Amino acid sequence: MDAIVEAALKKWPNVPHCYGWLALDARGDWYMRDERIQAAGPFPAVKGSRIVHDKLIGFIDRNYGVDGQGAWFFQNGPQRVYVQLEAAPWIWRLQPDGRVLSHTGREARVDGAVLDEADRLFLETDLGLGLVHTQDMGPAADALEAGRWTMSKATHAELVARHGVVLAPLDPKGGHGEGGGEGGKP
Repeated sequence: MDAIVEAALKKWPNVPHCYGWLALDARGDWYMRDERIQAAGPFPAVKGSRIVHDKLIGFIDRNYGVDGQGAWFFQNGPQRVYVQLEAAPWIWRLQPDGRVLSHTGREARVDGAVLDEADRLFLETDLGLGLVHTQDMGPAADALEAGRWTMSKATHAELVARHGVVLAPLDPKGGHGEGGGEGGKP
């Protein structure tokens, strides 16, 4: 976590959490979902505005984490911004040298591969559950054929339950996860 974020948490420890305003799609792209977009429909049917600013993406990536209930968030200074996930908390990119990197640039050790009912390939790793990026299916098939990973099958619901992943965190104060609620805007 960035030092500036840690300092803000100490200075303002009781800032309300935010729900519904940030999302991660199946290609590892971050999306902002303002009130208008949230009202237009649920994620990922209505995605919102893709974040393209490199420094903002880097800040989100460095301050991305998970709470004790399996809900993923971005710690934005003193405010925790919960993330809606299209498929999984990690999107894996396979490197030419065989390494597996997350959409945030973190390296992972693969424990196994799982094909879901939609023929999406997930990797179970030391960082947790993630989806293989669609552009990396060729190298993933090569890794499976070479015996580097063992393959199993499960439904998407079984996978997220097994890993304790919350795809759409809900505001415990009665929000439905799509809106910010009182004090819930970033």
